[in-house]
Amino acid sequence: MFFFDEIPIRVRYGETDQMGVVHHGNYALYLEIGRTEWLRKMGLSYNEMEKSGVMLPVISMSLNYKKSALYDEVIKVKTQLKKTPSVKIEFDYEITNAAGDVLVTANTVLAFIDMNSKRPMKCPDYILKKIELF
Repeated sequence: MFFFDEIPIRVRYGETDQMGVVHHGNYALYLEIGRTEWLRKMGLSYNEMEKSGVMLPVISMSLNYKKSALYDEVIKVKTQLKKTPSVKIEFDYEITNAAGDVLVTANTVLAFIDMNSKRPMKCPDYILKKIELF
């Protein structure tokens, strides 16, 4: 079992449609926020990775919508590493509302890319070491 993180996000008006329901495209942003904060709590950041020559683009994303999130509602994004990273790193997510209802389950796969060669690379050792600590 890998470390998971859960963060609250308040749904903003601009993320919803005329009925006050979150537009489906905004969930990708919620996943990114969850993933970024998960990395930050591990002592990592996209900024530091990029400075060291590593990019981490999303290569696959799947979402399963169960229930709508609404304007001004506080949702929680739970982010968990699925398995030990290799050339790819994979996360599972669960987004819930204040009542604990599951709104969305999701998965993303990101690839470690060398910024100079633009080619895939294995997960840097310093990242693996931080993951092992948790």
